Amino acid sequence: MKTLLLGANGQLGRSLIEDGGLAARGELVAASRDGRCYDNLLIETADLSAPDSLSALLNRVRPDVIVNAAAYTAVDRAEQEEALATRVNGEAVGVLGRWAAARGTLVIHYSTDYVFDGTATAPYPVDAPTAPLGAYGRSKLAGERALRDSGATHFIFRTAWVYAPHGHNFLRTMLRVGAERDELRVVADQLGAPTSTALIMAGTLAALDAWQTADTGQRRALVGTHHLVASGHTSWHGFAGAIFAGAVERGLIARAPHVAAIDTSDYPTPAQRPAWSVLDNAGFQRSFGYALGDWQTGLNDVLDALSRQRA
Repeated sequence: MKTLLLGANGQLGRSLIEDGGLAARGELVAASRDGRCYDNLLIETADLSAPDSLSALLNRVRPDVIVNAAAYTAVDRAEQEEALATRVNGEAVGVLGRWAAARGTLVIHYSTDYVFDGTATAPYPVDAPTAPLGAYGRSKLAGERALRDSGATHFIFRTAWVYAPHGHNFLRTMLRVGAERDELRVVADQLGAPTSTALIMAGTLAALDAWQTADTGQRRALVGTHHLVASGHTSWHGFAGAIFAGAVERGLIARAPHVAAIDTSDYPTPAQRPAWSVLDNAGFQRSFGYALGDWQTGLNDVLDALSRQRA
């Protein structure tokens, strides 16, 4: 199996490379927007902001599986750059899908809780009506639709509140500013399931393995859209408190700052965030026989990894 991984420098792309799980299943070809990996090695170039350029790469590599971990993720900036966000998150995904459909290639693509409006009070099922609040959500929904319309065999994995021991994310920001300040103000009225890239990676590999070993009829039942998120939920305020408690316990910071709870209205941003980002992951667990652990377990694992890095 030859796999083409797009977005090698992102949080998830890096996790997929460092774990070695994709490489263990066959040849792995990594690509990034500038043709360099996070460790500065030269890799393939794949610029999703120029969708017409992707066919040349695909024709040269001819992958059996495309894993698209690349995305435009600047949620606030997308309000001014919706056309660019839509090219990356929507049009480029359509190009991948149409190429894959013509050659029987599997496409694994990641989407987001932002396709929903956040007004629910129970976890969103996969088939819940979509209603993005902003440009980023609209661009990701455009990618979902383009991939479905392409006719390609695909997995769309919606995830949320993604973080890792590396990259730019809420956990790393909290650890940095928490070491500098005595008090932080964190939003408490947005709820979701913090999901580590390690969980997304493990879930992706479980789904890929299930697909590879399934017969034709079973494959048809497996493919489609799934929610790949940690179980349980908390607020950003609750997540911050858990981060600091675990970080102090492991000696990653000397002391925990006071974390004051605020409302979304106290922290205005250009893009409106969903208040409820809890996705129902039961279908994923049933389909692939893979348990998606509680968000607190994932947090402990990431903090343990950071602790080992400092040892």
